[in-house]
Amino acid sequence: MPFELLKSETLLKGRAFAIRRDWLKTPDGRETKFDIIEHGGSVIIIPLDAEGNLLFVRQYRHAAGTDLLELPAGTLDEGEAPEVCAAREIREETGFAAGKLEKIGEFYLAPGYSTEFMVVFLAMELTYDPLEADADEFLSVEKISVKDAFEMAEQGKMPDAKSLAALLLARPRFIGL
Repeated sequence: MPFELLKSETLLKGRAFAIRRDWLKTPDGRETKFDIIEHGGSVIIIPLDAEGNLLFVRQYRHAAGTDLLELPAGTLDEGEAPEVCAAREIREETGFAAGKLEKIGEFYLAPGYSTEFMVVFLAMELTYDPLEADADEFLSVEKISVKDAFEMAEQGKMPDAKSLAALLLARPRFIGL
């Protein structure tokens, strides 16, 4: 017997997500509730420059209370294709456009409480072509060699789950760099 949705209620609608409460009947007949973050999806980009460096952004994350080093990422606009979002976000966050975007994977960010599904792109053939950043984003771009980026990830110096997952998916493409 699968889980059965008994009812659902939206608790909050925000700019980037909504929060809903679902009441479910479990396979053994009990009733329980889950609070779920509804998110329209997002992309994460792994920008690789001609010198073999990855472009990261460092930005303040209020929930973490600190600046974090992350790969560029962004939320899909309603109805937007992930490729279109990735092309826009890399320009907004790094100032570079990708001549080539290759989808290399996808994953749920936190499926225990969120519907957010991320699509990962490797961005290559970078050219300077900035877009204006979002009004609430204050980013600095950092170039890090592929080798150093993986060492930082393995040493716990990059505590951002989406960046770690994206690097893991990209690792086979970087063998030999």
